[in-house]
Amino acid sequence: MILHYVFLFFFVVAFLVAIFRTIGGIYREVFAEWGWQFTDTDQFIFEALVEATFNMAETSVGIAIYLIGVMTLWLGLLRIGEKAGVIQWLAKRIEPFFLKLFPEIPKGHKAHGSIIMNFAANMLGLDNAATPFGIKAMEDLQEVNKNKSTASNAQIMFLVLNTSGLTLIPISVMALRAANQASQPTNVFLPILLATYFATLGGLLVVGVKQKINFLQKEILVGLGGLTIFIVALIWWLTNQSQDFIEAFSSITGNAILMSIIVIFLLLAWKKKVNVYETFIDGAKEGFSTSVKVIPYLVGILVAIGVFRASGTMDFIMLGLESGVSALGLPTDFVGAMPTAFMKPLSGSGARGMMVEAMQNYGPDSFQSFLAGIFQGSTETTFYTVAVYYGAVNISKTRYTVGAGLLADLVGIIAAIFIAYIFFVA
Repeated sequence: MILHYVFLFFFVVAFLVAIFRTIGGIYREVFAEWGWQFTDTDQFIFEALVEATFNMAETSVGIAIYLIGVMTLWLGLLRIGEKAGVIQWLAKRIEPFFLKLFPEIPKGHKAHGSIIMNFAANMLGLDNAATPFGIKAMEDLQEVNKNKSTASNAQIMFLVLNTSGLTLIPISVMALRAANQASQPTNVFLPILLATYFATLGGLLVVGVKQKINFLQKEILVGLGGLTIFIVALIWWLTNQSQDFIEAFSSITGNAILMSIIVIFLLLAWKKKVNVYETFIDGAKEGFSTSVKVIPYLVGILVAIGVFRASGTMDFIMLGLESGVSALGLPTDFVGAMPTAFMKPLSGSGARGMMVEAMQNYGPDSFQSFLAGIFQGSTETTFYTVAVYYGAVNISKTRYTVGAGLLADLVGIIAAIFIAYIFFVA
């Protein structure tokens, strides 16, 4: 139901803002006397809105076509991993923690393995692999969902943790900073790690409280404690390394681990005398049908986001935010990075564009660019993820998923701002 209101909100607000800008563009001299600045291009804003609907519809289908290839590849490899017994082995090791966090999932169910693979890919910054694993996890969770049109507690918990975007190696952010001539492209590594951890913890607590999960259970305390110790140890180790080493470590590790997983799947399956090619084809067949299912959901949400962006509503929001922060007597330098934070839940490519724009406008080594990089690496495309993952299993009633996901994003944004001031200004 929340997507119903979000979809309606984007179009109606964009339409109202477009009317305002059209009138302002036509009567810009009158508005200039009142302190409002409009240009002659404002009167043609409806043309931009209509163009955005066609462009985003085309983009949606392009994404779906891309997903067909990626889904076909990774679902085929995942089937090999299942036949090799690797997924089951991983699931068994983490199952005690998952049984407490996802009490709806039966012991020994294959959803545990799919969730693990999705989380691992996300933490390594491997979005291409994370999406097929995530959709597979949603399909596995749908098998134990009693109401097939309504999101289950387990699906909500999984999606919110997914959209909180826990990332250990933010390869793409550091690559963008390097491409824009930042003197220290990797200096966002530790801030992103901290901010995304707080976002994930915030999402976990929000959903856990809603679902009445007891966080004092031994398995949950050990799981969260182990993850915290690992992150602290990783931060401590990397702070003692050179910038060049961190950059090389970050760019190599994720992809090396990914290729290692593929080879391990293949070799262990071969050892068990599994016909790896036929098994791959058997799993890959699911990729096409699953990808086609999500096209209507992609078109709907991305067109709405495109219209919202084209209307210029984001500019008005930024102007209001800066005025409000200034009125409170607080520093306003973080506002320059906020377009990235607001755009990320809506569009990953849009947020990347905002991050690059911040580097170009303020300089690659500015506070705004530093903070924009943290926003880009520590939050997730909530609306896109909800649309794709729920669309893949035909769920129309998402309950409180979007609200909880956006709260996790908010925690990450607030944490990112404080962390940026500590790292950059202190």
